[in-house]
Amino acid sequence: MIEYSGMHIKTCKNVYNPAEDSFMLSNNLLIKKGDFVLEIGTGTGIIGLNASKTALKVVATDINPYAIKCAIANKKLNDVKNLEIRNGNLFNPVLNEKFDLVLFNTPYLPSEKDEGVDDHLDDAWNGGINGREVIDPFLDNVKNHLNNKGTVQLVQSSLSDIEKSCQKLKKMGFNVQITARERFFFEEVVVISGFLNKSID
Repeated sequence: MIEYSGMHIKTCKNVYNPAEDSFMLSNNLLIKKGDFVLEIGTGTGIIGLNASKTALKVVATDINPYAIKCAIANKKLNDVKNLEIRNGNLFNPVLNEKFDLVLFNTPYLPSEKDEGVDDHLDDAWNGGINGREVIDPFLDNVKNHLNNKGTVQLVQSSLSDIEKSCQKLKKMGFNVQITARERFFFEEVVVISGFLNKSID
């Protein structure tokens, strides 16, 4: 059990345990009262639960069925009413919906094909050979799921080309900032924030 921001978070087998990258995103949410929020890859639900304190509603998704059960258990444990949890890959569970804020702690670690263990935990960290196997499809589709002045925040590593993600967002019309960063012994992990139709100070 993890105590975080006044919440009790149960950790679960076959589900990514909240780590430094989870807390970095959760502690730097650019969220306003009344926002409609989507979190992709919710895991234990810790980020979606934290977002639900401010948001009008949060939809949290995960491809991992064990994560869905874990997030539902943590939603009940913390008696949260405005968090909806759905199973599915990337934007598939929200095909025709738009949000004010989209959050994703991406699977960003580059890995060779034989490095994965082919279980549900793989989905949380395995970014394919260049670390961008999930990041690029996410970025290609995120604008379709944002309201007019929406914001996207994603966690990414220097091992998977932070600048490429920033440039992709800029080409789609986002203003982009690195809003948090932390250096580890072999990489830098950042929160990239993209603002649609909003200037940045």
